[in-house]
Amino acid sequence: MKIVKATYLISSPSFDQCPSLKAPEYAFIGRSNVGKSSIINAICLQKNLAKTSGTPGKTQLINHFEIISNSVAKGKQDKWYIVDLPGYGFAKVSQSSRRRWEQMIENYLRKRENLNRVFVLIDSRHAPQKIDLEFVEQLFKWEIPFTIIFTKSDKEKPGVVARNVKSFFDALNEILPFLPQGFVTSAEKRTGVEEVVACIDQYNKLDAEGL
Repeated sequence: MKIVKATYLISSPSFDQCPSLKAPEYAFIGRSNVGKSSIINAICLQKNLAKTSGTPGKTQLINHFEIISNSVAKGKQDKWYIVDLPGYGFAKVSQSSRRRWEQMIENYLRKRENLNRVFVLIDSRHAPQKIDLEFVEQLFKWEIPFTIIFTKSDKEKPGVVARNVKSFFDALNEILPFLPQGFVTSAEKRTGVEEVVACIDQYNKLDAEGL
């Protein structure tokens, strides 16, 4: 799959204000400052599509990006959406604001009919974090399909990244009946980015076939 065009569509303050769309959506979420915007930009081959920030909790809305790519059928272009969700975890905000974000995220994840899959971003530089494991377990309980993306693999030694990835899957193995697919990525070096794009392409094909 080749992405032909990626454009910002809209930012919505709540689930019920999201636009009514038919094409599949792929939501990206993770702890604050996990590198979510950088991965989205790398996937879309743009530098500033999703706004990056050194300030945790910068994303406070449900951000839709419209993607046009070549491919499910020869000579045909496909439309789909990337959704940038607010991060969870360590944002320095009030309890009321945090709860509002949590409710917004839960409503979107559980009620959005054209949501195809959630990509959960995990910082590969760190050992498994309780908040990440709890979030993944919650997705499983809600029966929401998800895939893991380990970020920032270029910021740590390969051996450390490999141990952290293994430790995370070992921890998941204790709480889930199956292990999800996972990709180790670096937005800066584009490590694993094409694999994520190919994964989305496969889900687009399944969606087009009604599967």
